Amino acid sequence: MNGELNRDLNRELDRELDRERTYHETCRAALTGMVDDAHEQVVTGENAFASGADAEVLGRHLRSRAKELRLEPDSPLFFGRLDFAVAPGGDHSGQSYHIGRRRISEHPSAPPLVIDWRAPVSRAFYRASARDPQGVAVRRRFGWAPWSKGAPEDLTGLEDEPLAGEDPAGEDPAGEDPADEDPADEDPADEDPADERLADEWVTGERFGPGNGAPPAGSAILTGEIERPRVGPMRDIAATIQPEQDELVRADLTRSVCVQGAPGTGKTAVGLHRAAYLLYTYPRRIQRGGLLILGPNRTFLSYISEVLPALGEIGIRQSTVGDEIARHPVRTEDPEAAAVVKHDARMAEVCRRALYGRVAAPAEPLTVPDGSYRWRLGLDELVRIVEEVRAEAPPYALGRERVRSRAVREIQLRAERRAGPKSGAWVRRVAGSRAVTAYLDTVWPKAGPEEVLAALLADPEAAAGAILTPEERRAITRTGRPGGAPSARAARELPWSAADLVLLDELACLIEHPEGYGHIVIDEAQDLSPMECRAIARRAEFGSLTVLGDLAQGTTPWAARSWPELLAHLGRPDATVTPLTTGFRVPGAVVELANRLLASLDVDVPPARSLRGDGELTIRQVRDLAGGVTEAVRKALTREGSIGVIAADPEAERLRTALTAAGIATATPDELGASTDRVTVLPATAAKGLEYDHVVLAEPVAIAEAEARGRHRLYVALTRAVSRLDIVHSRPLPAVLGVTPG
Repeated sequence: MNGELNRDLNRELDRELDRERTYHETCRAALTGMVDDAHEQVVTGENAFASGADAEVLGRHLRSRAKELRLEPDSPLFFGRLDFAVAPGGDHSGQSYHIGRRRISEHPSAPPLVIDWRAPVSRAFYRASARDPQGVAVRRRFGWAPWSKGAPEDLTGLEDEPLAGEDPAGEDPAGEDPADEDPADEDPADEDPADERLADEWVTGERFGPGNGAPPAGSAILTGEIERPRVGPMRDIAATIQPEQDELVRADLTRSVCVQGAPGTGKTAVGLHRAAYLLYTYPRRIQRGGLLILGPNRTFLSYISEVLPALGEIGIRQSTVGDEIARHPVRTEDPEAAAVVKHDARMAEVCRRALYGRVAAPAEPLTVPDGSYRWRLGLDELVRIVEEVRAEAPPYALGRERVRSRAVREIQLRAERRAGPKSGAWVRRVAGSRAVTAYLDTVWPKAGPEEVLAALLADPEAAAGAILTPEERRAITRTGRPGGAPSARAARELPWSAADLVLLDELACLIEHPEGYGHIVIDEAQDLSPMECRAIARRAEFGSLTVLGDLAQGTTPWAARSWPELLAHLGRPDATVTPLTTGFRVPGAVVELANRLLASLDVDVPPARSLRGDGELTIRQVRDLAGGVTEAVRKALTREGSIGVIAADPEAERLRTALTAAGIATATPDELGASTDRVTVLPATAAKGLEYDHVVLAEPVAIAEAEARGRHRLYVALTRAVSRLDIVHSRPLPAVLGVTPG
């Protein structure tokens, strides 16, 4: 009987897969038509009879859409399907929708063949459940071969999850209403385990054995997609977004959100998919202000670079804070004591004092020649103008022009009382006169960020005397330059440090407001300094933020210990902090080990938990660290997936040399996506945000001892493994891990 049932189920599965493969080919043909049509519109649109400005805007829009479609990556066009129950008056009653990464239709006015995952109706794909079906009768997930480019034969399985009490046609195939059934009446002994296994094979199209772990929400296809080996840059998670992630992704544009995400909970993916969602839902508002993705370093940005293009969004600026504020290349490095002071929030007031300390009260009346006549403004009047402008606190450069225009206006009023209205040319001539310019240079002189900062660092006493301690002032003082502060030209040629660039940005934005963005996504935000937060806040003054991070992974000397404090520096003290604690990436045994570090990290974050019951964790003590690591890498190479060797910074290069000598080719983090080598050797300081199927972690105690926040760095390194973690050590393990070698 079981054999016959097996054959029937296999035949039905094959028929259903054939129908879906045929539908996918229909979608592929429609997408090809969309690409061809977009190119045709570019040609005809550029010849549109419209004003020059309108034609330019239209042409830019059409070219952008054509490029977007042309760069659409080869991949499956849908990953799910929603079958809505028949419900009189209900939304989408009896309808069926395929869900994919972009909308596909045979004609702009025709019903879509594939619905964009960001469309309102797609929300049910991520949020519907048996308890709240949201009108959905059946949710279907499709199983595609790993790294598929969308070939029909790559559709290898499907999985149906009944949610409502009736099928999409409104008829119960069993002739009974499932809502009337009492689960307590079912006897597990009446069920045939073999039939249950066969039914599972029918809906998945492949066998998922017990070693693969319990799939989230009972979905084997979902589990297979989440646990797929990590090779190359980060993938999108449009097919696997969980309900709590979806709620964050679809938050309103005006709402700033903060995600405290434990390792493996998908916080980075949430931020990127939120960016894609906002671009789709609020295109005009986002296009006006722009959207910016901020990551901790360029290696991380390289890792995430393909996610937004895969979701149909191209040309989005992805940068680091350092790149955004880089007025000059970094040519020197501060001692840690100096860098810590320069990144402190108090430096904002120090910079303001240094800049506005250049403003002086007028010392004598202003006399402006006008032909044979001379106009004179008294000292009291000039003092009043300067004090009024200072009280208004405009940007420094604007303040200088306000002082100029108000002084000229007073002269103009006197001239008009004497001789009638004055022309615009007369006003411009007076405003640019030597007398007015000399007066401005005395009371509100021009100032560039470099010359102000150079003067401040040469002698911080005047601006910082009441704010910084004597030790802090000495730490930031630039020594070895006789003659005081350099000239403006010489200041621009000085070797600036990364911390100096943050102060230069503070000063530059006090002089002139920077251009802003409509929305900024900030990843690894816990490592931002208060001054870096201020730089971001100025660029999001009229926009919103998505703040992503994990306080336990804070590794900079100024890393945040609480989200309210950091959000206040970002100008969003009322942003909601949402914790993500359930992980799908890191195996449970690895998460449990990493959680042992939390109590020693001086941060208040909830312990992470993992839905991954699979994965491997081995801890091995060796006499020869290089030999032990080499052996672990050789063993890892017998399995599928990427391999990361993580060690303390000085040790990483020695291990790379040892692996090369052993004939094992390796890549560096900078070669991510450009190298075909499966083994990447990286220092612990470069591991944040990256992930590997198999991690070989060398000498954990060396990582913990390498810096003041070394335990935070070790926490990061421990949680980079997706499937397997090998800890190889020759010295005793950090006591906080509470384990002995096995």
